[in-house]
Amino acid sequence: MTFQELLLVCGMAAVTFLVRWPVLTLVSRIPLPPIVLDGMKFIPSAVLAAILAPAMFLPDGTLDLHPTNAYWVAGLASALINWYSRNLLTTIVAGMAFFLIWRWLW
Repeated sequence: MTFQELLLVCGMAAVTFLVRWPVLTLVSRIPLPPIVLDGMKFIPSAVLAAILAPAMFLPDGTLDLHPTNAYWVAGLASALINWYSRNLLTTIVAGMAFFLIWRWLW
C-alpha cells in the first residue's frame, strides 16, 4: 500500500466519522417517537435490497427474469424467508444456501 492509498483510506474514514458523529450525538440525546423507532427496524432489509436488486435482475447488464437466473430465484426465496422469519442473519444464510443449490441444480 502506497502512502497516497493510506492517506486516501484515512481521509475517507475521517469524512465518514465526521459526517455521522454529530447526527448520532444529537439523536442519542433526543427521545425518538415510537414510529421512528419502529421504522428503523426495516433499515437493514431495505439496505440489503437496494444493494442486491441490480445484481439480481441485471446479472449480465440486461434484464433477466428466467428461472435459470440463480440470482433472481435466490433473491425471491430470500425475500420470502425474510418475510417469514424477520431475521437478517437467517435471510442471508438461507438465501446463500438456496443460491448455491439452485446454481448446482441448473
